[in-house]
Amino acid sequence: MFEQEDRRRNTGRRTADGARYERETNSIRVAVKAAYLEDQSDPEDDRYVWSYTITIENRGRETVQLMSRVWNITDGVGRTQEVRGDGVVGAQPTIAPGECFEYTSGCPLDTASGYMVGRYRMVNASGEAFEAEIPAFLLESPYEQRRIH
Repeated sequence: MFEQEDRRRNTGRRTADGARYERETNSIRVAVKAAYLEDQSDPEDDRYVWSYTITIENRGRETVQLMSRVWNITDGVGRTQEVRGDGVVGAQPTIAPGECFEYTSGCPLDTASGYMVGRYRMVNASGEAFEAEIPAFLLESPYEQRRIH
């Protein structure tokens, strides 16, 4: 039976370079790096856009498949939107032990800052479902910067 113990390492920790966030739950390590996209943003029209690159590493003993995701996206004035969907970027990747899956996506906001946090629903080779947490990460622009406490 799958062990439901929540094993966390580097819980929501921001690494030394100031732009990478990591969390490990249930032997799945999720690392995030966000970048403000000046060329796609228009501050005069309250449009701010970020890309984020996520690396999902399977540190467990079984192959896993990412089935779905849930994001909570909060803008600079505290409005939160929940986004749910199957897989990521049109895929439901299978990740063998010791392997990684990486993808890049984007997030527009109408405020100059915000943050995102979420979780993936995964299924292991035995067919048992579990969650892997996505660490909270900042969406910062040159127009406003906030900190996660």
